[in-house]
Amino acid sequence: MELKVNQEQIDRLYRFTREHFVEHYDLQTELVDHLSNAIEEQWRENTKISFEDALQKEFKKFGIFGFSDVVEERSKALSKKYHLLIWKHFKAFFSIPKIAVTATLIVGLFYFFKYIFFYELMTFGMVFWFLALIVFLIYERNKMKKRKKQTGKKWMFEEIIYGYGSFSGVFAFPLHLINIFSNYGSGVPNDYILWGISVFLVLLFLGTYIIVKVIPSKAEEYLKQTYPEYSLST
Repeated sequence: MELKVNQEQIDRLYRFTREHFVEHYDLQTELVDHLSNAIEEQWRENTKISFEDALQKEFKKFGIFGFSDVVEERSKALSKKYHLLIWKHFKAFFSIPKIAVTATLIVGLFYFFKYIFFYELMTFGMVFWFLALIVFLIYERNKMKKRKKQTGKKWMFEEIIYGYGSFSGVFAFPLHLINIFSNYGSGVPNDYILWGISVFLVLLFLGTYIIVKVIPSKAEEYLKQTYPEYSLST
């Protein structure tokens, strides 16, 4: 009779992955599937080996760092997928008809700076933008924590979507921009600088909008595509 890993042993494998610092449920599930198949393969060769011995034997194959390399590789793969999503949405703003909106924003910002610009208004606008972002990010992170508390599961791709970690420097840029404008006092930079600033600010706004609004609004769709079991856990 061929031995199979039972539900109690599967639960043990989930605990085992957590004990070895694998926090995310999706990666735990992949490892549990791998470990259970490997244990059953060992049982086909030797029915006398215990579950625990077979588990420890398979775990040794991961080397001295255990599951850390697997976690790192999975994180890199999902981060790459996330960046591709950002690029996909970003490119959409330069295709018809959205490119008309993008161009209008750039031109409108240029003339705003040229004829209405003054340093105090820019300072207020940048500070308001920065504070609004902070409040919004805290709100979204709290929603993610609430979902985790309700389901008891932590998903790596969900954390990447709501983590914004690799783009944290972008969110602080408005404060750096204030320092740039302070060099001009209350004066207005020349047109070339204004065009450059207008283009850059619109690109920054679009990127920020995609990261904090567009992708999170489609998070459930992307998570279900990545993890078919995600809908069963929410």
